[in-house]
Amino acid sequence: MARYRIELTAEAAEFEDGFPVGNGRLGAMLHGRPGIELIDLNADTFWSGGPLPPPTTPGPADLLPALRRAVAAGEHARAEALAVRLQGTAWTQSYQPLGQLEWRHGDQRDITGYRRHLDLAEAEAVMQYSAASGAIRVAAYASAPDGVLVVTATGAGTVPAAVAPRLRSPHPGVTAARIVDPVAGPCVVWTGRAPAHVVPNYVADRHPAVVYATDTPAADGTVEAGMGFAVATAVRRTAEGLLLVVAVETGFRGHEHRPVADGAPLTAAAVARLAAALARAPQALRARHVEDYRRLFDRADLHLSGPAAAGPAELLFHLGRYLLISSSRPGTQPANLQGIWNADVRPGWSSNWTLNINTEMNYWAAESTGLEQLHEPLFQLTRDLAVAGERTAARHYAARGSAVHHNSDLWRFTAPVPGDPQWSNWPSALPWLAAHVWDHLAYGAGAGFGRATALPVLRAAARFALDLLVPDGEGALVLSPSTSPEHHFRFGADGFAATSWGCALDQELAREVLTRFVALSARWPAPADAALAREAATALRGLRQVPIGADGALLEWYDERPPREPGHRHLSHLYGLFPGTRITETGTPADFAAARRALAIRLEHGSGHTGWSRAWILGLAARLRDAALAAETIGALARDLCSTSLLTLHPDPGRPSGQIFQIDGNLGVVAGLTELLVQSHDGAIALLRALPAEWTAGTVRGIRCRGGHTAAVTWRDGRLESATVVAGAIGPLTVELAGPAAVHTADGTPVTTIEVAGAPPGRHRLCWAARSGTEYRIG
Repeated sequence: MARYRIELTAEAAEFEDGFPVGNGRLGAMLHGRPGIELIDLNADTFWSGGPLPPPTTPGPADLLPALRRAVAAGEHARAEALAVRLQGTAWTQSYQPLGQLEWRHGDQRDITGYRRHLDLAEAEAVMQYSAASGAIRVAAYASAPDGVLVVTATGAGTVPAAVAPRLRSPHPGVTAARIVDPVAGPCVVWTGRAPAHVVPNYVADRHPAVVYATDTPAADGTVEAGMGFAVATAVRRTAEGLLLVVAVETGFRGHEHRPVADGAPLTAAAVARLAAALARAPQALRARHVEDYRRLFDRADLHLSGPAAAGPAELLFHLGRYLLISSSRPGTQPANLQGIWNADVRPGWSSNWTLNINTEMNYWAAESTGLEQLHEPLFQLTRDLAVAGERTAARHYAARGSAVHHNSDLWRFTAPVPGDPQWSNWPSALPWLAAHVWDHLAYGAGAGFGRATALPVLRAAARFALDLLVPDGEGALVLSPSTSPEHHFRFGADGFAATSWGCALDQELAREVLTRFVALSARWPAPADAALAREAATALRGLRQVPIGADGALLEWYDERPPREPGHRHLSHLYGLFPGTRITETGTPADFAAARRALAIRLEHGSGHTGWSRAWILGLAARLRDAALAAETIGALARDLCSTSLLTLHPDPGRPSGQIFQIDGNLGVVAGLTELLVQSHDGAIALLRALPAEWTAGTVRGIRCRGGHTAAVTWRDGRLESATVVAGAIGPLTVELAGPAAVHTADGTPVTTIEVAGAPPGRHRLCWAARSGTEYRIG
């Protein structure tokens, strides 16, 4: 269907204009070039580096008391200098490309009628055109069931013989071998190695920036760093045209284990995967792929009619869900800054997991749009980091629990990297990740997940938060040291610094994680947690609230401090409004008004100049019930911060286009769009809280809500026409809407409801006794 398609009439001018396909493990970016298709290949576990070596020198934790004294005394320059000394000496490693396949599939003469589209309903990239010798159609998809990339070329314009592709890899020493497998038949396999070390692209004064190892693998095929890879391809002539199948393998064996660099076992594994796929008929391969994909994609849908149908919102909703399905599956790595699509050896910000907003944003919509099992890679990363961060907490802070800073990678890096404290010295990543663990429980995960994942993660985060708390001299507890991610405040005539105490984001996260640990330790009591729960409860009573400034806005730092960038892209001090849940219109009205003012100030000064920042603004607008801001934000995102293929962008002056693809905006915008229509964070399932005026009519379905419920809504002329809620549990069920409404079960039986308090102005809340699995119809 056309409403699930991104349609273009020109090939990709830049990487970010291509069409991405993926199965969570293998990623491919198709450029849509007539005659010779260009396909950038990635594998989720193909990174530079190797397992983190154990430290050989003492940590800098002995500096912490002096740093805290400088912060308390307002000695900003000294605090900043000490914060730099508290940092580590290493950076994260970088996500790597395998290379670019060039595949000659058809006639390149006299091209007419060119068009290409990305089919979001069936996860397939298609290119069609006519050449001198006839029409050509090229279609590509990445199959999760079979673990391969499949590309077909059909039509009279295809080349008469099966031509093997070429791999152009940026890595030196890549070798090609022609193999005849008993099952797969003739294959071409390329093998090579990743760099042993890559300095991040934002570090300019380190040479060499990319280092390749020259060591010989040990007897077991492993090395300290610089894993191997294999790319296996086979091309077959079929009755319809040409079939290209691609399989990839990497030497990753786990973040604590030496990677494999011997090409022989990687070749064997890639060819075996290729052979298994080729044993199936092409039609069966595609059918298995579509069935697997649609099992996830069809769980939720958004359909806008009227003037909004021609706008970008619906496509952005479908594209974001498509990208998460394509880049994150159980057993894979989580989606990184670019999902699983990257063509650079030194990609932007290492294409790593940036944990001060971006990685978390990737998963904001996983629970609400029916993709909850795709959250699992993030949970595995969180479990791993909770363990790895114990050493960082001890070495850098002499603290219990686990400290995780703003960047991580395949090897579960947790330390503060060298550089400016505004981004390096932020140790609150684990509490933010813990929010996703909590949400998984809130949306209906069972006790097994709670005991095995949620409780250990929250325990580790709570221990560290408690050890970071200090008295502020005014009767309250604040985290020290503390920074507001990637932002400075000004002091003196021309000074600026990041290091402080009690910054808004850190305070919000500490309150959240301590509150939730207390709740879980009561839900699943264990003698070992009793003392820690009491300590957390005591700390919560003294924890400083985020203050409101003289201008009526929530403060970003401990007290009134001029921001270095009033229009900064990060909106960290608004976490409590979104994606957090503490600030609500009726529960905390003063903070709600202060959050509205803080956002207005940011926007007045130009915030929202990256794709992900706009996605965050959309979520905030939804929580503020500001439909006009939401509509403006969607328009600005699509108009100014998306590529031709609707991939969201971040400014990057170092690139020819001046921009780089980052997936967070694409994935985060889905959460914002969903929140405009259905919210469930403040005690009710709230319908159509922030419906843009342009969205005169439409339907959304399959929206999961906290409590395990599922909602669908239809509206016309800007008003609710009907809604259904399938209850996920027995007990009181509260729905909020613009006016009173009747409630019936699916068989028409009336349901007795009562109106309850808690609704924002102009809204109503209806409550009734629900039965698990029962469908309730409203309107």
